[in-house]
Amino acid sequence: FVSCMERYRRTGQELYASLYKNHVQMLQCGYSKAAKDWIILEEQLFHRRGLWGDASRSLKPRWILDCYEGPSRMRRRIQHANSQATMMRMKSEVESCCRRFYFPLACFLQINNAISQGELTLNGAEREMDKKGSDCNQLTFFPALHESFHSEDFLELCVERQIILQEFAETEKVTFKCSVAVVQGHTVLEGVLLFGKEHFYICECFVLSPLEEVYCTRHCLSSISDPFIFNLCHKDHAVGDQMCSRYSYNDIKEIHLMRFLLQEIALEIFFKNGYSRFLVFHDSDRNKIYKRFCSFQPALKSKGITEESLNIRKHSGGEKTMLQKWQKREISNFDYLMYLNTLAGRSYNDYMQYPVFPWILADYHSETLNLTNPHTFRDLSKPMGAQTVERKRKFIQRYNEVENSEGDLSAQCHYCTHYSSAIIVASYLVRMEPFTQTFCSLQGGSFDVADRMFHSVKSTWESASRDNMSDVRELIPEFFYLPEFLTNANHFELGCMQDGTVLGDVQLPPWADGDPHKFILLHRQALESDYVSAHLHRWIDLIFGHKQHGPAAVEAVNTYHPYFYGDKMDLNNIKDPLIKSTILGFISNFGQIPKQVHFSMLFLCSSSSQYAQGKSSSGRETVLSLHSSGILPPFMSSLQNLKLSPVTIKELNMFSVLSDYPKGAIGHIVHTEKGILAVEKNKVLIPPLWSKTFCWGFEDFTCCFGNYGSEKNMTTFECMADWGKCLCAVCPSATTIITSGTSSVVCVWELSLVKDKVKCLNLRQALYGHTQAVTCLAASMTYSIFVSGSDDRTCIIWDLNKLTYINQLPAHEASLCSVAINNSTGAIISCAGSYLYLWTVNGQLLASINTTCRPESHIVCCCFAEVMDWDTCSIIITGSTDGVVRVGRWGRGTGILIHCNKCGKHLVLCRELNPSLALTGKPSKTSPAVTALAVSRNSSKLLVGDDWGRVYCWSVDG
Repeated sequence: FVSCMERYRRTGQELYASLYKNHVQMLQCGYSKAAKDWIILEEQLFHRRGLWGDASRSLKPRWILDCYEGPSRMRRRIQHANSQATMMRMKSEVESCCRRFYFPLACFLQINNAISQGELTLNGAEREMDKKGSDCNQLTFFPALHESFHSEDFLELCVERQIILQEFAETEKVTFKCSVAVVQGHTVLEGVLLFGKEHFYICECFVLSPLEEVYCTRHCLSSISDPFIFNLCHKDHAVGDQMCSRYSYNDIKEIHLMRFLLQEIALEIFFKNGYSRFLVFHDSDRNKIYKRFCSFQPALKSKGITEESLNIRKHSGGEKTMLQKWQKREISNFDYLMYLNTLAGRSYNDYMQYPVFPWILADYHSETLNLTNPHTFRDLSKPMGAQTVERKRKFIQRYNEVENSEGDLSAQCHYCTHYSSAIIVASYLVRMEPFTQTFCSLQGGSFDVADRMFHSVKSTWESASRDNMSDVRELIPEFFYLPEFLTNANHFELGCMQDGTVLGDVQLPPWADGDPHKFILLHRQALESDYVSAHLHRWIDLIFGHKQHGPAAVEAVNTYHPYFYGDKMDLNNIKDPLIKSTILGFISNFGQIPKQVHFSMLFLCSSSSQYAQGKSSSGRETVLSLHSSGILPPFMSSLQNLKLSPVTIKELNMFSVLSDYPKGAIGHIVHTEKGILAVEKNKVLIPPLWSKTFCWGFEDFTCCFGNYGSEKNMTTFECMADWGKCLCAVCPSATTIITSGTSSVVCVWELSLVKDKVKCLNLRQALYGHTQAVTCLAASMTYSIFVSGSDDRTCIIWDLNKLTYINQLPAHEASLCSVAINNSTGAIISCAGSYLYLWTVNGQLLASINTTCRPESHIVCCCFAEVMDWDTCSIIITGSTDGVVRVGRWGRGTGILIHCNKCGKHLVLCRELNPSLALTGKPSKTSPAVTALAVSRNSSKLLVGDDWGRVYCWSVDG
């Protein structure tokens, strides 16, 4: 049944066959009551899921933030909360059903076999116990023989342990186990960490008993000795949410040593799939656990915080520190702030130490935002408590009053509140789950008084910078990349203010024109502006550097209550449990000072800002001015001067890794460091070396792999023949291939390579959702999504990690012919006929246009020219059947206005590139269709492939 539900979760349409088989087996075994109950459950699940009807529409749409981290550690992805909640209910009901019917049939057989062998363990090895964990060759779930275990009552008592068994890899042997606390935002769950041979397991809501047995929290007392962490684990938590997650050691990207409640007792594990887990070792040696992870993955030892940690592209130019890269503008202000937050131990997984970003602007009243006026910006050299003269005077007076009254000088401070805390984070993100529940939990189960809730950017700035002496809050990263948190898309009833205003979407400054997307884009642009680049180091010194505490902090009016500082509070030496609990409660509720990590500013002169440092290097000031307005690709900044040059066979041979010119229409173009690679239609190049090709479209429905430029040593596979004629394919990585075609099923394949030779092609998952042939595919590893377009006029966004449905884009006017994903922003293009649609990564429509007036012409291919992700425009390129390449820009800019949506944003046509016109001086009536597009690595060239097998290059220098 569990297998059935897993297949149902992923594929849906295969479930009937599996259920029917289970019905027959149950009836044959005499479990008629079980079979009937299962049929009833099945019907409930189908109707609830809505796969076979429209039942899902009766549920109100709810959205929840996906914890996936994309470029620069931004969490842009939003998912349907209803589907997640429905799956959890389905899982709960299935487990309940399995306990009633499946458990007696299968689990008793397993248990009886174990009993006959003398001990109820996964294997017969003896256990070895130590003080903090258990080194062993097995995991024992059930008591030894001398304990009472024969009755069904005991076995039914904690069947939740089957959840762990079901996750175990084949022939698994557990070598170590320890108790942990799993931190998820503001929720802390007791759990157990298990180390296996090639995998480790995080078991939530399970307990490690004094005898080193694993039980669920309902059937065993907690093993947490720390009373404060114990209370966190059992606060507002309903019993019965047992889960077990399996992870491969090879899937770990990094492990960071972290603090929890200002104590060095935690690890944050980052995975290659973009997710992470935060574990607290309340009674184990955290460093020993870290070393155990490193013994399985030695490469973890030498990893520091780098571009890879931030998911940003590594720049060439030798070894440089992140500070040097920031000063030379190789990484953005946002990237450097995120780097400092990561280095200082700030974490998305712990709202008590969430990443902190600065208020940038002081102008929230103008109709237009002037980024060349210094008065537009906040004073970055001063904390929020000193933004006005009067406010600064009052906080200095507060500081001096302690000394004048002969009070405890150790408690002398300017601020008793903090600039970052769980309630500040939850209040900013209250309109989006899971922060809505967090906010209500922190407020005692309901929303706060409407006037005190985050409802206006302007009023919040005024409160934190001028009006409220107990408010010194800073911002969070989402203010610079996530417009969704500013809208009340979930339609929560947030209350009514005293003036009668009903709270809904956040009120934005006039210069944002009521558009959250425009606010985020301009706000990010302000962060990367000349002024901020010249002064940001002063704010960094306050939060992460030498003005964090000590005499420099006093002089800067930047001292906080001593409880906020980790280096001032040695909690291990506090013996009085009441005092310790009070301090921990203070830390938990009011915030924590980040680790001091930005020491380098101490050794630089006061003028060593990013701007001043950069002045000495060539082109620095020019680069900054470009950043203020957004950098365009080189060919975009000189569109009117572009020249066409054909890429001949000789040139391809000269520049490409392997030599062979495509035969037939071009299907895929890649620009590498060594040159241009191109293959014909029904072929794709496989990253990252691009030396192999995947081919399809044969009459027998087979597929094959070969070496680029050679038809020798082809490896053929027949496994795709079961899925009809393949019409499209995409290779997001060296081991993943996605195909689809006439069957309407999207197939995800796993490619196995041994010594650079293709050995096998295995189906990982078949995904159902379209009703007609799938005609186009696109994938993005940076956002871990892929998109499929179909003749049924639908376009579906899929999760590349979980291989599940995320969202469906609304119906188009015609069959889908091309899709593309922007790796910088996650934006999606879908093309149907001559129409082009631009969407956010979460499926919100930004604009739609008709790219040509000719009814016979339609789009064949499309791509993005990636700009800096804070730029207010997207560069979109399309190729059509009329042989014309059209370059357009979404957002600000000049050109021919094609479409204007209701928010006033423009999608403009900047130029039409016609090869025939460029080569002969006049348009041709028989121009071949444009079939492939690519932008060179440095964005200096636009590469175009056509239906006649030719490749052209548009560039400034020709």
